[in-house]
Amino acid sequence: QVQLVESGGGLVQAGGSLRLSCAASESIFSFNAMAWYRQAPGKQRDLVASITSSGSTSYADSVKGRFTISRDNAKNTVFLQMNSLKPEDTAVYYCWGYKTLGGWWGQGTQVTVSS
Repeated sequence: QVQLVESGGGLVQAGGSLRLSCAASESIFSFNAMAWYRQAPGKQRDLVASITSSGSTSYADSVKGRFTISRDNAKNTVFLQMNSLKPEDTAVYYCWGYKTLGGWWGQGTQVTVSS
């Protein structure tokens, strides 16, 4: 069974940085794409950034220039480096992995940005 485990969330002041990690239970090459989503209280879950198996990346307009998605194939881990954080970035951040057979979610990690 595929497992995705996020870590690295926490409380940070506006302007600060955090790096989220998503560790997969199997090779991340087995995924067509992996992504980070976030969900703030009372809002829908939105795509933040994605990376394909070929390494192509894409970002939501709200995080372009501040967030960077990357991966370490040897560690089966995908990262989200978040810089210049804003209070509106506060949310639960979820890792998502997609294969042709379906998609899998991690349990989420809380990111809180104080003003």
